Amino acid sequence: MSVSKTDDLGSNPSAPAMAVFKFSKNDSFGRFQHLVGEVYSLPDDQLYSIYDLLAHQQRFAMRALKGIRKGDHEKLKINLLIAFSWLMAIANRFHIDVDDAVWQRFPMLCSYCSKKPCACKKIKPTSRRKLVIVKNARPPTLAGFQEMFMAIYPPSRRTLSDAGIHLAEEMGEVSEAVHNFLGQHRSGQLQSIKQEIADFVSCVFGVANSARINIAAELAKMFSHNCHVCHKAPCVCSFSKVARLRT
Repeated sequence: MSVSKTDDLGSNPSAPAMAVFKFSKNDSFGRFQHLVGEVYSLPDDQLYSIYDLLAHQQRFAMRALKGIRKGDHEKLKINLLIAFSWLMAIANRFHIDVDDAVWQRFPMLCSYCSKKPCACKKIKPTSRRKLVIVKNARPPTLAGFQEMFMAIYPPSRRTLSDAGIHLAEEMGEVSEAVHNFLGQHRSGQLQSIKQEIADFVSCVFGVANSARINIAAELAKMFSHNCHVCHKAPCVCSFSKVARLRT
């Protein structure tokens, strides 16, 4: 992600410079999460409860699924990207490093059978296998994470509809983990949120790989100048404007 200074008020030399946040297709996972924080954390904290963030993440994820059902690739793509961005907002609210959460859950291996490619259907493991994490195998870029999931879960082994159903399943798991933590605050429940966020990310990439969507490249187009709607940082979109957004 790059940050530059621009004059927000044209040629007025006395006007304050405004930071411009943009994402590059070669940037890291962490840099995208940081961009979401820089652009959206202020309005998110002022306008939205964690339940609001969950509702928006679910709202756009379900629109992505509608895109699958209708065979509308553009609808699927834009809503998948927006749902992914709202997931970063949820992670930021809990101070969860998504890059790290995903790597701890999927260290170039299936999180359940510990194989690459996944061999769950063949092995039929009854419990999660111990994962051996090779630190220097960690993808340095967001695009690298998508390639990693392509290798772990080849799209040729499932239909796009199957990938969408799995996305919906994990969306519910994220919501359940958040509600459990907020309602009980028990030890280990925050870790469950991290794991479910990682699982949802795996499904985002799963859908993207099945639909041939390059997540990093599309995010670079979408976030070329701050908020993808108002182009400000921090975002100045009102609560009602976000609620009315049609994608």
